Amino acid sequence: MKLIFEKSVPGRDGYSIPKDLFDDIKAEELLPDKYLEDNKKNLTEVSEVDVIRHFTKLSKFNYGVDDGLYPLGSCTMKYNPRINEKMSSLTNFIYAHPLSSLELVQGSLEIMYFLNQMLCEITAMDQYTMAPASGAHGELTGILIMRQYFLDHGEKRFKMLIPDSAHGTNPASAAMGGFEVVEIKSNQNGTVDLESLAYAMDEQTVGLMLTNPNTVGLYDEGIESIERIIHQKGGLLYYDGANLNASLGIIRPGDAGFDVVHLNLHKTFSTPHGGGGPGAGVIGVKKNLIPYLPTPLVDFDEETKKYIFKEAGAKSIGMIRSFWGNFSVLVKTLAWILSLGPEDLYQCSKTSIINANYVLAKLKRYFKPAYDRYCGHECTLTGREYKKYGIKTLHIAKRLMDYGFHPPTIYFPHFEPYAEETIMIEPPESEGKEILDHFIAVMIKIAKEVAENSDILKSAPHKTPISQADDALAVKRPILTYDDELELKDELNYQEKDIDF
Repeated sequence: MKLIFEKSVPGRDGYSIPKDLFDDIKAEELLPDKYLEDNKKNLTEVSEVDVIRHFTKLSKFNYGVDDGLYPLGSCTMKYNPRINEKMSSLTNFIYAHPLSSLELVQGSLEIMYFLNQMLCEITAMDQYTMAPASGAHGELTGILIMRQYFLDHGEKRFKMLIPDSAHGTNPASAAMGGFEVVEIKSNQNGTVDLESLAYAMDEQTVGLMLTNPNTVGLYDEGIESIERIIHQKGGLLYYDGANLNASLGIIRPGDAGFDVVHLNLHKTFSTPHGGGGPGAGVIGVKKNLIPYLPTPLVDFDEETKKYIFKEAGAKSIGMIRSFWGNFSVLVKTLAWILSLGPEDLYQCSKTSIINANYVLAKLKRYFKPAYDRYCGHECTLTGREYKKYGIKTLHIAKRLMDYGFHPPTIYFPHFEPYAEETIMIEPPESEGKEILDHFIAVMIKIAKEVAENSDILKSAPHKTPISQADDALAVKRPILTYDDELELKDELNYQEKDIDF
């Protein structure tokens, strides 16, 4: 497909504007030199229909949750109900300026105040901050709260324990917070090895960052022992809620002894993320950690009967971003919670767990599970049995694209000896049995292709707009502009007949 620049025809346009009345005014007399460009940038000259058809065709090359199953493990790519979008796009919200007088944004403040109460009830925490802009940003916020707590108590703890099955950004967040990361290996069941944890936990350790269910989709059966090990040495328990979709109405992190809880509203609570963004990685804490939350917090003044911003106090970690968070995500989250209610929130997690175990049961004969046991909301299979045919998990993922499915997460998590050549599949509650059966049938067909015609997998995909790319070259030399394309064509001596750009 040609770029829009290649469709340009001199003199063609898709608009007309009235002749202005300022012919005698010269821009250079009105604008500072720094705003004037000597080299005129020529825009593409195309008609309106050219533009519409070009970008409509491009949009059909895309794949998202509105097209079909998006089985990215550890990502919870569920359908985002349109009612959420409608609520967040009300003019009362989209035209509310963050510097508005509080009297003019009482409704917006009420939403944040009420959402805080809802999330506290769902997770058994005492206070949330809505400020973090993403999951990793939320992790860093939680880490800084934990650090501030120990500094306030005069304890110079410098180590953070993180299981090898934790969410991928945990080690980076802990390191950015100034802590030394200590990895805790998993046992043969895919969960935290309690003996290793007890050995590593000491008075120099801040605590443990735990993802539960973990990043291979397994609930940690030793959660009560984990809580005792950490708290007996004065540490704090951090709950990475990236996988909370398996826990709604089933378990509340606060009841299990967690001190800090991080939630990805853009995952569990059904607001667009990835290419659809933005995110919101809100952080909840128990009562003893509230003084260390970012400032300000939303509160209700009983005297004036108005919602206000309240300073968190002298012990606060301060502001962690400008203004008050990605507000549209908060509106969508509250709309989703209220539209479902307690019973249907529980049903969401129940259905996602059933979906994942259904896929696991149907496919484990063809793709050996990393851990052959009941899982949470996602299952981890492997393609390691097919390496003898020269087929890798990557080939399987690319072949799926030929059958109209987005590939699942591959090669993550990866910790030997149990999880090699991994395929992590998360079929959220928004997917019905029919689509799961179709996906399962395609996966089985691919498994049979390995032995019958492995070459077709090695060269896949075949039916996508761009065929199999050179992964290394794509990383090293991304085509971001038209000039990049021309330069790469010239450098590699590509001809149009050899490659379709």
